[in-house]
Amino acid sequence: MARILSIGAALQDVYLIDHDDFGTNKRGFLNQLELGTKVDIDEVFFTVGGGATNAATTFARNEHESIFMGCIANDPAGAAIIDALDREGIDTSYTNYIDKVHTGYSVLLLSPTGERTILTCRGASAKFDSLNPKDLRNIYPDWLYVTTLRGDMDMLDRLFTEANRLKAKIMFNPGNLELQHPRKLFGLLSDVEVLLLNKAEAKQLIDGKNLTELATRLSSYVPTVIITDGNQGAVAASGNTIIRVGVYEDVRVKDSTGAGDAFGSGFLAAFADGQDLQQSLVFASANSTSVVQHIGSKAGIITKHQKLHIMPIQEIR
Repeated sequence: MARILSIGAALQDVYLIDHDDFGTNKRGFLNQLELGTKVDIDEVFFTVGGGATNAATTFARNEHESIFMGCIANDPAGAAIIDALDREGIDTSYTNYIDKVHTGYSVLLLSPTGERTILTCRGASAKFDSLNPKDLRNIYPDWLYVTTLRGDMDMLDRLFTEANRLKAKIMFNPGNLELQHPRKLFGLLSDVEVLLLNKAEAKQLIDGKNLTELATRLSSYVPTVIITDGNQGAVAASGNTIIRVGVYEDVRVKDSTGAGDAFGSGFLAAFADGQDLQQSLVFASANSTSVVQHIGSKAGIITKHQKLHIMPIQEIR
């Protein structure tokens, strides 16, 4: 068991589900919704989202000591988030309550294919300048799992510096706003143990024709780098080892929300439990595959006791 601190967003997710009006056309857009009309939908579904709460849930269900750090408001949506995390046994005592804003909301228009359009009002969830890096001295984590802080590079630097002083390891899954500051981002990587990106994100940072090339080049900056590519699987590079994994199972996708969070946090849940690189990638893939078979980013999160089957794996070197 490890003590893992998840840092990032917490949101109230509201799903609007309709099998007719939210279908997609050949261009990949939702069917047109005409202005001035009323559209009857089939279902409204409320749940809790945000990368840090998704990750914290994976760690808790896999018997790690899971702590959440992020920002909400003192309102019904904030209370729903705390209640959901409390039910998972996640420590929420380092949650910051922000005045004069509301808890972040996402409204998700879910298509029958599992793809979705997300309308997000970030509210309190983006107020990362209110975090206190010195809180890490009380938490004393073994690992930080850090998702996007909406481009707040100064706060990331302060958190990583404090983690380094405490000899806590960091797994970092930056977002688009962090990638817009490549020089500062590369400056942070000296403190990072595991870097997680998707293929498009990796290409924003470094040149490379394929996943293997991208992972190899980024591995000169961090001990372990993982690059995902949707239904094409992922490549991980660690030291002199490069492993490519396919998709754990070919399943019907009900909702792709949280698939990336499930992969990243699934990897760390296994890795922090002493599993090797290959075993951790298998668990990551299985966790992501399970999540997309459910509506919402948490319902399908698996535990360490889940029996896993063999999947396509290639050790490139």
